[in-house]
Amino acid sequence: MSWLQQLYDTYEECSKVPEFVSGDNPLLPICHTTQNAHIEVILDGEGHFLRAKVLSKGELLTVVPCTEGSAGRSGSKPVNHPLCDKLQYVAGDYVVLGGDVTVGFSKNPQEPYQNYLSQLAAWVNSSASHPKAKAIYEYVSKGTLIADLVKAQCLFLDDKQQLLKKWDKDEDAPAIFKILPAGQTTEAAFIRWRVETPSELVTATWEDHNLMAAWIRFYNQRESTKGLCMVTGETVALATQHPSGIRHGADKAKLISSNDSSGYTFRGRFTDSDGSQACSVSSEVSQKSHNALRWLVQRKQAYRFGDQVFVSWAKSGEEIPDPFADSHALLGTEPEEDETTNIGDVGQAFAKRLSKKIAGYQANIADTSNIIVMGLDSATPGRMAITFYRELERSEFLARLEQWHTQFAWHQNFSKDVKFIGTPAPRDIAEAAYGRRLDDKLKKAVVERLLPCIIDQYPFPNDLMFSTIQRVSNRVGMDGWEWEKTLGIACSLFRGTHQQENYRMSLEEDRTTRDYLYGRLLAVADYIEEVSLSDSEKNRQTNAARFMQRFASNPYKTWPMLYDQLTPYIARLKANRKGLWIKLENLLDDIKCKFTAEIFTDNAQLSGEYLLAYHCQRKELWKKIEKDTATDQSDD
Repeated sequence: MSWLQQLYDTYEECSKVPEFVSGDNPLLPICHTTQNAHIEVILDGEGHFLRAKVLSKGELLTVVPCTEGSAGRSGSKPVNHPLCDKLQYVAGDYVVLGGDVTVGFSKNPQEPYQNYLSQLAAWVNSSASHPKAKAIYEYVSKGTLIADLVKAQCLFLDDKQQLLKKWDKDEDAPAIFKILPAGQTTEAAFIRWRVETPSELVTATWEDHNLMAAWIRFYNQRESTKGLCMVTGETVALATQHPSGIRHGADKAKLISSNDSSGYTFRGRFTDSDGSQACSVSSEVSQKSHNALRWLVQRKQAYRFGDQVFVSWAKSGEEIPDPFADSHALLGTEPEEDETTNIGDVGQAFAKRLSKKIAGYQANIADTSNIIVMGLDSATPGRMAITFYRELERSEFLARLEQWHTQFAWHQNFSKDVKFIGTPAPRDIAEAAYGRRLDDKLKKAVVERLLPCIIDQYPFPNDLMFSTIQRVSNRVGMDGWEWEKTLGIACSLFRGTHQQENYRMSLEEDRTTRDYLYGRLLAVADYIEEVSLSDSEKNRQTNAARFMQRFASNPYKTWPMLYDQLTPYIARLKANRKGLWIKLENLLDDIKCKFTAEIFTDNAQLSGEYLLAYHCQRKELWKKIEKDTATDQSDD
């Protein structure tokens, strides 16, 4: 029950903040949910139809009153919302004009409308009534909604004077057919209300807080089962159904649910179908907890991939760093290096920027505010599971996040405009390990495996690292931009999983291990040919790029062959850029001299260390040697 308690506490804390209960993603009051409306009907204070319009995409989301049954409705006989709903419920002429009825209502097709009208009448005639609710009741009692919408050209009739459900004509479709979700007909159109009176400034029902409070008062007056709430410890009205629509408006999966009492549902464990014997939660706690979770999922901190959702938050509502973001997103657009930063200092400069950013979060988040990380997923349309759940203290969460971004930091080259020093996001790691076209299930599985590495500091999975190194070694199998991105990620993963080696994010000329030296040789060979090709305005892969996979598998046998391929390019450099060639020749000799005979003749497969050396040496060449010889086009 810990997750319910944390969500309930989050609701209690955040509902006191004005900015959280308003805007495009408000923290909903109890007894309310959100729906995507399609048609807005405007009435006057007496319940007369004034006009109607089809909504645009940017104004669909609507806060509507709901009951326990309607908030979690599903199946063949759903329960109506009390004020705003689909045509089947709010239109008295729905059946007459050819609307299809849910199977559960086949014995009485008018039952959805009658139930809606009966519940609305009970509200209007109670002590918690509201003028807007009365106006809407007066109008819907007339049973002319679809006819009025046809006159307003929001809906249309076919040749048989029945509701036109699909648009099959050649001319441009009316607005209602464009705004409905794919595969749905006009019968699914959701209606919301606006009541205009001379003395009322707030005309929209979804913005009227007095109307919302009136519905809450009425709903709380209903008879309900009393019992012990396991969250608050009080004897109050218990929830018999729990909300759905957590991840999005059409989400029918529930975190807490119980089945009917037929068909041996409980297999002898329980005698009731309301779930109270297993988990008794008050209606208020259930609604507040689910509203808080729905609100959190819609915020920017949520990581989504299909039905898989991960959300992290502080109970007090303060902004926290996103554990699923890469370092570029975490640190923002601040400059990575200033003019005084040397190439060899990039690791220290990154660590200082990261530490400063984390310290900022540390100061803004209250000492008593825990950080919660929760993962949600569903294997079926009706049941949702919590796949990951952790509660951490503020300092512990920030320290682990800082450790993750520091441990796996490297030079990243995602695109022409996105280059940064830091750690890639889990999604990018999954694509680097298995390719951009990997199966959705595999990508979700990779993200689930990486989350404990970030939050719990579990060891990084070696198979992901090896797969990424293998893919980046096969350079000819990827486009140039994808290979550059994968190279940076592969270096991140190898460096992060070999912390004991203390690899720096710059060229280590004093490191004399076999794999590191071979990686430097490959970078120099690649640079020699690349410079020669650019001088002659040719654009193709170098021999070092084409033989990279073979070189990684058999470095000693491949190097002589690769060096022989450089002969024409070396000759071209000698003729056109002699000064540059002298520097490169000296560099090759210096690297070769660091080898011992024993390690040079070792033909075993190279580890990912060679990629670190290759990346750093190449970066050093383009930044330093090219700059030093930019004016040296010929030297006798």
